[in-house]
Amino acid sequence: MINVLFGAKPDMWAEYEAPLNDAFAKSGLQVDLSVDHAPSEVDYIIYSPAGTVSDFTPFTRCKAVMNLWAGVDSIVGNQTLTQPLCRMVDDSLSRGMVEWVVGHTLRHHLGMDRHILGQDGVWRSEFFPPVAPDRPVTILGIGQLGAACGQALHQLGFPVTGWSRSAMDIPNIRCLQGDAGLQKALTGAEIVILLLPHTPRTENILNAERLALLASGACVINPGRGPLIDDNALLAALDSGQIGHATLDVFRAEPLPADHPFWAQPQVTVTPHIAATTRPETSSGIIADNIKRGEAGEPFLHLVDRTVGY
Repeated sequence: MINVLFGAKPDMWAEYEAPLNDAFAKSGLQVDLSVDHAPSEVDYIIYSPAGTVSDFTPFTRCKAVMNLWAGVDSIVGNQTLTQPLCRMVDDSLSRGMVEWVVGHTLRHHLGMDRHILGQDGVWRSEFFPPVAPDRPVTILGIGQLGAACGQALHQLGFPVTGWSRSAMDIPNIRCLQGDAGLQKALTGAEIVILLLPHTPRTENILNAERLALLASGACVINPGRGPLIDDNALLAALDSGQIGHATLDVFRAEPLPADHPFWAQPQVTVTPHIAATTRPETSSGIIADNIKRGEAGEPFLHLVDRTVGY
Protein backbone atom coordinates (compact mmCIF):
# COMPACT_ATOMS: atom_id res chain seq x y z
CA MET A 1 0.00 0.00 0.00
CA ILE A 2 1.25 3.48 -0.96
CA ASN A 3 0.44 6.18 1.60
CA VAL A 4 -0.32 9.54 -0.01
CA LEU A 5 -0.92 12.57 2.17
CA PHE A 6 -3.19 15.28 0.84
CA GLY A 7 -1.35 18.24 2.33
CA ALA A 8 -2.96 20.92 0.17
CA LYS A 9 -5.42 23.51 1.48
CA PRO A 10 -8.09 21.74 3.54
CA ASP A 11 -10.95 23.29 1.59
CA MET A 12 -9.64 21.57 -1.57
CA TRP A 13 -10.05 18.07 -0.15
CA ALA A 14 -13.73 17.77 -1.09
CA GLU A 15 -13.07 18.48 -4.77
CA TYR A 16 -9.89 16.40 -5.04
CA GLU A 17 -10.66 13.26 -3.01
CA ALA A 18 -12.77 11.47 -5.62
CA PRO A 19 -10.73 12.47 -8.74
CA LEU A 20 -7.48 11.43 -7.07
CA ASN A 21 -8.84 8.08 -5.94
CA ASP A 22 -10.27 7.47 -9.42
CA ALA A 23 -6.92 8.33 -11.01
CA PHE A 24 -5.01 6.03 -8.64
CA ALA A 25 -7.43 3.18 -9.39
CA LYS A 26 -7.09 3.67 -13.15
CA SER A 27 -3.31 3.63 -12.86
CA GLY A 28 -3.39 0.32 -11.01
CA LEU A 29 -1.84 1.78 -7.86
CA GLN A 30 -2.87 0.59 -4.41
CA VAL A 31 -3.07 3.91 -2.60
CA ASP A 32 -4.30 4.98 0.79
CA LEU A 33 -5.09 8.67 0.27
CA SER A 34 -5.67 10.63 3.46
CA VAL A 35 -5.40 14.03 5.08
CA ASP A 36 -3.99 12.65 8.34
CA HIS A 37 -1.34 10.01 7.71
CA ALA A 38 1.39 9.94 10.34
CA PRO A 39 4.44 11.75 8.84
CA SER A 40 6.74 8.74 9.26
CA GLU A 41 4.37 6.62 7.14
CA VAL A 42 3.92 8.98 4.18
CA ASP A 43 5.29 7.95 0.78
CA TYR A 44 4.15 11.01 -1.22
CA ILE A 45 2.77 14.46 -0.37
CA ILE A 46 0.31 16.41 -2.50
CA TYR A 47 1.03 20.07 -1.79
CA SER A 48 -0.41 23.51 -2.40
CA PRO A 49 0.37 26.92 -0.90
CA ALA A 50 -1.39 27.51 2.43
CA GLY A 51 -1.71 23.77 2.85
CA THR A 52 -1.26 21.68 5.97
CA VAL A 53 2.44 20.93 5.51
CA SER A 54 5.16 23.52 6.02
CA ASP A 55 7.83 21.47 7.82
CA PHE A 56 8.92 18.48 5.75
CA THR A 57 11.47 17.23 8.27
CA PRO A 58 9.25 14.51 9.86
CA PHE A 59 8.46 12.96 6.46
CA THR A 60 11.49 10.70 6.44
CA ARG A 61 9.94 8.09 4.13
CA CYS A 62 8.54 10.55 1.61
CA LYS A 63 9.79 9.95 -1.95
CA ALA A 64 8.50 13.13 -3.59
CA VAL A 65 6.28 16.18 -3.13
CA MET A 66 3.69 16.78 -5.86
CA ASN A 67 2.80 20.46 -6.24
CA LEU A 68 -0.71 21.19 -7.47
CA TRP A 69 0.27 24.55 -8.97
CA ALA A 70 2.56 25.35 -11.87
CA GLY A 71 4.37 27.90 -9.70
CA VAL A 72 6.62 26.72 -6.89
CA ASP A 73 7.89 29.98 -5.41
CA SER A 74 5.97 29.37 -2.18
CA ILE A 75 7.84 26.13 -1.48
CA VAL A 76 11.11 26.03 -3.41
CA GLY A 77 12.97 28.01 -0.75
CA ASN A 78 11.74 25.86 2.15
CA GLN A 79 14.92 24.66 3.85
CA THR A 80 13.16 21.64 5.38
CA LEU A 81 12.26 20.28 1.96
CA THR A 82 14.85 17.68 0.98
CA GLN A 83 12.56 15.46 -1.07
CA PRO A 84 12.22 15.81 -4.87
CA LEU A 85 9.67 18.47 -5.81
CA CYS A 86 7.50 18.14 -8.93
CA ARG A 87 5.55 21.09 -10.32
CA MET A 88 2.22 20.74 -12.08
CA VAL A 89 2.38 20.65 -15.88
CA ASP A 90 -1.09 20.09 -17.28
CA ASP A 91 -2.57 20.77 -20.72
CA SER A 92 -5.68 22.23 -19.08
CA LEU A 93 -3.50 24.76 -17.27
CA SER A 94 -1.95 25.77 -20.59
CA ARG A 95 -5.35 26.00 -22.27
CA GLY A 96 -6.76 28.13 -19.48
CA MET A 97 -3.76 30.47 -19.56
CA VAL A 98 -3.87 30.79 -23.35
CA GLU A 99 -7.58 31.65 -23.31
CA TRP A 100 -7.15 34.24 -20.55
CA VAL A 101 -4.10 35.86 -22.16
CA VAL A 102 -5.59 35.93 -25.66
CA GLY A 103 -8.88 37.29 -24.33
CA HIS A 104 -7.28 40.19 -22.50
CA THR A 105 -4.82 40.87 -25.31
CA LEU A 106 -7.69 41.19 -27.78
CA ARG A 107 -9.66 43.29 -25.32
CA HIS A 108 -6.90 45.90 -25.21
CA HIS A 109 -5.92 45.55 -28.86
CA LEU A 110 -9.49 46.19 -30.00
CA GLY A 111 -10.20 48.89 -27.40
CA MET A 112 -13.32 47.01 -26.33
CA ASP A 113 -13.73 48.97 -23.09
CA ARG A 114 -14.59 52.11 -25.05
CA HIS A 115 -17.85 50.53 -26.14
CA ILE A 116 -18.54 48.04 -23.35
CA LEU A 117 -18.21 50.75 -20.68
CA GLY A 118 -19.45 53.64 -22.82
CA GLN A 119 -23.14 52.82 -23.22
CA ASP A 120 -24.20 56.43 -22.75
CA GLY A 121 -25.70 57.41 -26.10
CA VAL A 122 -22.41 58.65 -27.58
CA TRP A 123 -21.50 57.27 -31.03
CA ARG A 124 -17.75 56.69 -30.63
CA SER A 125 -16.60 56.12 -34.20
CA GLU A 126 -13.38 58.09 -33.98
CA PHE A 127 -11.32 55.11 -32.79
CA PHE A 128 -10.40 51.99 -34.67
CA PRO A 129 -7.49 49.70 -33.80
CA PRO A 130 -4.58 48.73 -36.01
CA VAL A 131 -4.61 45.24 -37.40
CA ALA A 132 -2.75 42.62 -35.38
CA PRO A 133 0.48 42.64 -37.47
CA ASP A 134 0.92 46.29 -36.49
CA ARG A 135 0.62 45.61 -32.75
CA PRO A 136 3.91 44.25 -31.31
CA VAL A 137 3.51 41.95 -28.32
CA THR A 138 6.30 40.95 -25.93
CA ILE A 139 6.10 37.98 -23.59
CA LEU A 140 8.54 37.87 -20.68
CA GLY A 141 8.95 34.18 -19.92
CA ILE A 142 8.64 31.70 -22.78
CA GLY A 143 8.50 28.41 -20.97
CA GLN A 144 5.61 26.07 -21.63
CA LEU A 145 2.88 28.59 -20.79
CA GLY A 146 4.58 31.56 -22.44
CA ALA A 147 5.33 29.62 -25.61
CA ALA A 148 1.73 28.38 -25.83
CA CYS A 149 0.41 31.93 -25.48
CA GLY A 150 2.91 33.19 -28.04
CA GLN A 151 1.85 30.59 -30.61
CA ALA A 152 -1.82 31.46 -30.14
CA LEU A 153 -1.14 35.18 -30.60
CA HIS A 154 1.01 34.46 -33.64
CA GLN A 155 -1.91 32.59 -35.19
CA LEU A 156 -3.96 35.77 -34.83
CA GLY A 157 -1.27 37.75 -36.66
CA PHE A 158 0.51 39.51 -33.79
CA PRO A 159 4.28 39.85 -34.08
CA VAL A 160 5.47 38.13 -30.90
CA THR A 161 8.80 38.66 -29.17
CA GLY A 162 9.67 36.34 -26.32
CA TRP A 163 12.34 36.91 -23.68
CA SER A 164 14.01 34.44 -21.35
CA ARG A 165 17.14 34.30 -19.22
CA SER A 166 18.70 31.58 -21.36
CA ALA A 167 18.63 31.11 -25.12
CA MET A 168 15.45 29.61 -26.60
CA ASP A 169 14.46 28.70 -30.14
CA ILE A 170 10.68 28.66 -30.58
CA PRO A 171 9.01 28.73 -34.01
CA ASN A 172 7.01 31.88 -34.81
CA ILE A 173 8.46 33.81 -31.84
CA ARG A 174 11.43 36.17 -31.99
CA CYS A 175 13.43 34.87 -29.04
CA LEU A 176 15.75 37.15 -27.08
CA GLN A 177 17.69 36.55 -23.90
CA GLY A 178 19.93 38.22 -21.35
CA ASP A 179 19.97 41.82 -20.15
CA ALA A 180 20.56 43.31 -23.60
CA GLY A 181 17.78 41.18 -25.02
CA LEU A 182 15.39 42.34 -22.30
CA GLN A 183 15.85 45.97 -23.24
CA LYS A 184 15.36 45.12 -26.92
CA ALA A 185 12.27 43.04 -26.19
CA LEU A 186 10.59 45.84 -24.24
CA THR A 187 11.52 48.79 -26.43
CA GLY A 188 8.42 49.89 -28.34
CA ALA A 189 6.26 46.99 -27.20
CA GLU A 190 2.57 47.89 -27.11
CA ILE A 191 1.42 44.89 -25.09
CA VAL A 192 3.65 43.17 -22.53
CA ILE A 193 2.66 39.85 -20.97
CA LEU A 194 4.52 38.54 -17.91
CA LEU A 195 4.80 34.78 -17.51
CA LEU A 196 8.06 34.46 -15.58
CA PRO A 197 8.50 32.55 -12.34
CA HIS A 198 9.22 34.59 -9.23
CA THR A 199 12.88 34.33 -8.31
CA PRO A 200 15.35 36.83 -6.84
CA ARG A 201 16.47 37.62 -10.40
CA THR A 202 12.96 38.30 -11.71
CA GLU A 203 11.56 40.34 -8.79
CA ASN A 204 10.68 43.87 -9.98
CA ILE A 205 11.87 42.99 -13.47
CA LEU A 206 9.30 45.47 -14.75
CA ASN A 207 10.48 48.60 -12.96
CA ALA A 208 10.29 52.32 -13.76
CA GLU A 209 13.27 52.21 -16.14
CA ARG A 210 11.84 49.32 -18.13
CA LEU A 211 8.27 50.62 -18.15
CA ALA A 212 9.66 53.73 -19.82
CA LEU A 213 10.93 51.58 -22.72
CA LEU A 214 7.43 50.55 -23.77
CA ALA A 215 5.41 52.39 -26.36
CA SER A 216 3.48 55.30 -24.86
CA GLY A 217 0.08 54.06 -23.69
CA ALA A 218 1.16 50.40 -23.71
CA CYS A 219 -0.77 47.70 -21.90
CA VAL A 220 0.73 45.42 -19.24
CA ILE A 221 -0.84 42.00 -18.64
CA ASN A 222 0.41 39.98 -15.66
CA PRO A 223 -0.85 36.44 -15.09
CA GLY A 224 2.60 35.32 -13.92
CA ARG A 225 3.60 36.41 -10.41
CA GLY A 226 2.83 39.62 -8.50
CA PRO A 227 6.42 40.51 -7.49
CA LEU A 228 7.51 40.67 -11.14
CA ILE A 229 6.24 44.26 -11.20
CA ASP A 230 7.29 47.23 -9.08
CA ASP A 231 3.80 48.27 -7.96
CA ASN A 232 4.70 51.90 -7.24
CA ALA A 233 6.46 52.28 -10.57
CA LEU A 234 3.44 50.85 -12.37
CA LEU A 235 1.03 53.20 -10.59
CA ALA A 236 3.25 56.17 -11.49
CA ALA A 237 3.40 55.06 -15.14
CA LEU A 238 -0.39 54.72 -15.21
CA ASP A 239 -0.82 58.19 -13.73
CA SER A 240 1.52 59.69 -16.32
CA GLY A 241 -0.11 57.88 -19.25
CA GLN A 242 3.06 55.98 -20.17
CA ILE A 243 1.05 52.84 -19.42
CA GLY A 244 -2.52 52.96 -20.72
CA HIS A 245 -3.85 49.96 -18.82
CA ALA A 246 -2.71 47.10 -16.62
CA THR A 247 -4.62 43.85 -16.30
CA LEU A 248 -3.33 42.01 -13.24
CA ASP A 249 -4.23 38.50 -12.10
CA VAL A 250 -1.50 38.05 -9.47
CA PHE A 251 -0.32 40.19 -6.58
CA ARG A 252 2.22 40.37 -3.78
CA ALA A 253 -0.56 39.79 -1.26
CA GLU A 254 -3.60 37.69 -2.15
CA PRO A 255 -6.46 38.32 -1.89
CA LEU A 256 -5.53 41.86 -2.89
CA PRO A 257 -6.23 44.06 0.18
CA ALA A 258 -9.30 46.23 -0.16
CA ASP A 259 -7.25 49.40 0.43
CA HIS A 260 -4.63 48.64 -2.22
CA PRO A 261 -4.26 51.51 -4.75
CA PHE A 262 -4.86 49.14 -7.67
CA TRP A 263 -8.57 48.98 -6.76
CA ALA A 264 -8.94 52.76 -7.04
CA GLN A 265 -6.93 53.15 -10.26
CA PRO A 266 -9.43 53.19 -13.17
CA GLN A 267 -6.81 51.95 -15.63
CA VAL A 268 -6.20 48.76 -13.69
CA THR A 269 -8.22 45.58 -14.08
CA VAL A 270 -7.96 43.17 -11.16
CA THR A 271 -8.81 39.50 -11.69
CA PRO A 272 -8.61 37.08 -8.71
CA HIS A 273 -5.75 34.74 -9.72
CA ILE A 274 -7.88 32.82 -12.19
CA ALA A 275 -5.81 32.91 -15.38
CA ALA A 276 -4.64 29.30 -15.07
CA THR A 277 -6.54 27.24 -12.54
CA THR A 278 -5.56 23.67 -11.71
CA ARG A 279 -8.46 21.36 -12.50
CA PRO A 280 -8.93 18.31 -10.26
CA GLU A 281 -9.87 15.85 -13.01
CA THR A 282 -6.78 16.37 -15.17
CA SER A 283 -4.25 17.19 -12.45
CA SER A 284 -5.19 14.04 -10.52
CA GLY A 285 -4.21 11.91 -13.51
CA ILE A 286 -0.84 13.67 -13.78
CA ILE A 287 -0.11 13.10 -10.08
CA ALA A 288 -1.09 9.43 -10.35
CA ASP A 289 1.15 8.96 -13.39
CA ASN A 290 4.10 10.58 -11.63
CA ILE A 291 3.68 8.46 -8.52
CA LYS A 292 3.47 5.38 -10.73
CA ARG A 293 6.79 6.40 -12.28
CA GLY A 294 8.32 6.78 -8.84
CA GLU A 295 7.12 3.37 -7.75
CA ALA A 296 8.58 1.84 -10.92
CA GLY A 297 11.97 3.44 -10.28
CA GLU A 298 11.61 5.80 -13.25
CA PRO A 299 12.59 9.48 -13.11
CA PHE A 300 9.86 11.83 -11.96
CA LEU A 301 8.47 14.24 -14.54
CA HIS A 302 8.55 18.02 -14.10
CA LEU A 303 11.19 18.04 -11.39
CA VAL A 304 12.02 21.48 -10.03
CA ASP A 305 15.63 22.69 -10.30
CA ARG A 306 16.05 24.47 -6.98
CA THR A 307 19.23 26.20 -8.12
CA VAL A 308 17.15 28.33 -10.50
CA GLY A 309 13.89 28.25 -8.55
CA TYR A 310 11.57 26.50 -11.02
